[in-house]
Amino acid sequence: MKYSDETIADAANILVAQCHGAADAAGWWVDPRTGDDTRANPMCFSQKLMLTVSELSEAMEGDRKNLMDDKLPHRPMRDVELADAVIRIFDLAGAYKIDLGGAIAEKLAFNAQRPDHKLENRQAEGGKAY
Repeated sequence: MKYSDETIADAANILVAQCHGAADAAGWWVDPRTGDDTRANPMCFSQKLMLTVSELSEAMEGDRKNLMDDKLPHRPMRDVELADAVIRIFDLAGAYKIDLGGAIAEKLAFNAQRPDHKLENRQAEGGKAY
């Protein structure tokens, strides 16, 4: 199914607002010792970004060991950890006022036209294997 760029951007930006709103309300963007905004630390973006990497590592481990999640035991761990990674990305985008929805819509459109993403080019000698 093909959605318009605007629909894709709007859907993603709704998730940005929801995820960041929840994290902000829970106090994840305030230093609990000082009450200062954590974004005042120039390393904040990088530190929060690396938390996404840890979620992806947990998803890989859940997949590798075929584990169910410990917090949502009816779901595979890889599914829940991927959700955690996406939630962290949406939160980060909201905190830094990144137009993630627009970037996703534009990148999907760009990728649809990329020669190196077309099956025949991936199957050619020297094409991308993954």
